[in-house]
Amino acid sequence: MMLDIKGVIFNKSSLGQVLASRRSLFLQRPLSSQAKPRAMDNSNSSSSTSSAANPKVHRLQQLISHHEYSPSGGWEKSWEEGVTPWDIGRPTPVVVHLRQTGALPFGNALVPGCGSGHDVVAMACPERRVVGIDIAEFAIKKAKESFSSLPNANYFTFLKADFFTWRPNELFDLIFDYTFFCAIEPEMRSAWARKIDEMLKPHGELITLMFPVSDHVGGPPYKAAVSDYEEVLHPCGFEAISIVDNDLAIKPRMGNEKLGRWKRSQKSLL
Repeated sequence: MMLDIKGVIFNKSSLGQVLASRRSLFLQRPLSSQAKPRAMDNSNSSSSTSSAANPKVHRLQQLISHHEYSPSGGWEKSWEEGVTPWDIGRPTPVVVHLRQTGALPFGNALVPGCGSGHDVVAMACPERRVVGIDIAEFAIKKAKESFSSLPNANYFTFLKADFFTWRPNELFDLIFDYTFFCAIEPEMRSAWARKIDEMLKPHGELITLMFPVSDHVGGPPYKAAVSDYEEVLHPCGFEAISIVDNDLAIKPRMGNEKLGRWKRSQKSLL
């Protein structure tokens, strides 16, 4: 069954909160407690240097800072200028692996903060219809233009939306979160968990690709230790089915990611 997205409700006032905290998307290495932000691997380079020494990362920081109080403004400008170093230009390897091995639930799926949409497209098939949402209109437009002619185009949808205020007309069997949890301010994580709980079917599954798994102070990216997920998901009745190291992480993130799979406990379903 296709998702009906015509009933989406937007609240632009909350976009600024998500916008200001999404700076972590351009960082692919965690911060040590004393280190400055590190630049990430992009599709053209596997090396990492300090953000001050990386022109694209430095420019992105300027754009976000300049548009700090403008909903999605800095991110729109970064896409327009091609300053998108967080975008590796291909699906996340572990997503491809899960799809190929039949380890992704079928039904309706959601990818918040989908960016240019590679993971959305990688998941989509006749048995799994996927919605990707992002606050940057340019990213959504790019995703639509890039993938609308693919054979599986009938099985995915891209939508400009604020995760925290979006109201889909149907619940999801699967929600996949990657570089979104670490991007939001820590005080917003409880609201993130409540929104997951609101949009996921009773027996649905949440898959979190946790990054950066570290104990650094500050951010973004804010640390995304297992305990940080447990702290907000347990009160909503979720328990981890499994948590493993992501051995398929791209080179700059290797050792800093864990794959978590979550479902509601039997007790919470009673």
